[in-house]
Amino acid sequence: MGDFRGTLQPGVGLDDAPYLPADPSAVLWGRLPRGGDAPVLAVDPGAEITIDTVSHEGLLPDQGQDPRAFFGDHGVAAGDVLEDAIAIAATRTRDAADGPHVVTGPVEVRGARPGDLLAITLLEATPRVPYGVISNRHGRGALAGEFPQGPQDVSVFAPIAPDADGQWRGRLPLTAGGDRIVSFPLAPFLGIMGVATDTRERAHSVPPGPHGGNIDIRHLVAGATLYLPVQVPGALAYVGDPHFAQGHGEVALTALEASLRVRVRLDLLDSTDAAREFGALASPLAADADYLMPTGLHEDLDEAMRACVRQAIALLGARYGMAPHLAYAYLSAATDFEISQVVDLVKGVHARIRRADFEGVL
Repeated sequence: MGDFRGTLQPGVGLDDAPYLPADPSAVLWGRLPRGGDAPVLAVDPGAEITIDTVSHEGLLPDQGQDPRAFFGDHGVAAGDVLEDAIAIAATRTRDAADGPHVVTGPVEVRGARPGDLLAITLLEATPRVPYGVISNRHGRGALAGEFPQGPQDVSVFAPIAPDADGQWRGRLPLTAGGDRIVSFPLAPFLGIMGVATDTRERAHSVPPGPHGGNIDIRHLVAGATLYLPVQVPGALAYVGDPHFAQGHGEVALTALEASLRVRVRLDLLDSTDAAREFGALASPLAADADYLMPTGLHEDLDEAMRACVRQAIALLGARYGMAPHLAYAYLSAATDFEISQVVDLVKGVHARIRRADFEGVL
């Protein structure tokens, strides 16, 4: 992760890359871009962009929709509350049926056409604040009906601080108000990366889909790429739902949600190259230097698993010419299938196919 450099207010500490702030005029709250939306920025393929993202935690109605007051109650100084978060909460509205997420964009990628693949690579992710929130809300989470254990939604404030080796870690007390602390490593990533849908209505920000959106794959840290089938001209890319850390499953509903400044690169594969590299993608494909990570998405976790296995078989066939029955055998013997999340209405599973196993095959 990028080193925490103190609270990164809008426009502070920038380099010479194109910059997209999370200004209220450049975000959606609870919905995702659709075809025909006006881009807030237009770039050529291969461009690198610095983007500010804002976590929804501390902005929502059940938290008072006043970040200055919410975080102030947890001892955060006024100057360490993000000005763009305050502005969004004060000036933007969302329907109660909409999702919670603040989404920055959309960004037009010139020349992108339906059938192409947009590759969003996270180059750097830097915490904008030294704290985050982990929430559990009634009717949501893996143990809905059991948690929260009282009548109110639960928002757990979690500061980050360096350990003796200078590594920043998240911190939680063992008991409410207690002084015994458990700490855990940070691995910042974007829960939401996506392209606009070719639909009349804007998609809800919670369920992921072929457009990407709220896929919550914790492996998409700096250096990783998400490949997305373009649905509308220009792709209209967006990012949001910043995390400092997440476990596979994200069982409580949210993980350590907190605002990030990210640098991303937007690359484009035309339809011919995309088909040769990956075949026909029915859902997003994550990748890093060591693994290819096809995904499966469905309301039913069993069906999400089946969809992921089918996508993995198809990927191995398209990329390496592997026969389906042999790909199925390989996946059973050599590939981990992990639960991305079980809390976003549409559940996610991703596979981890080792690239090294296929060195020399291409």
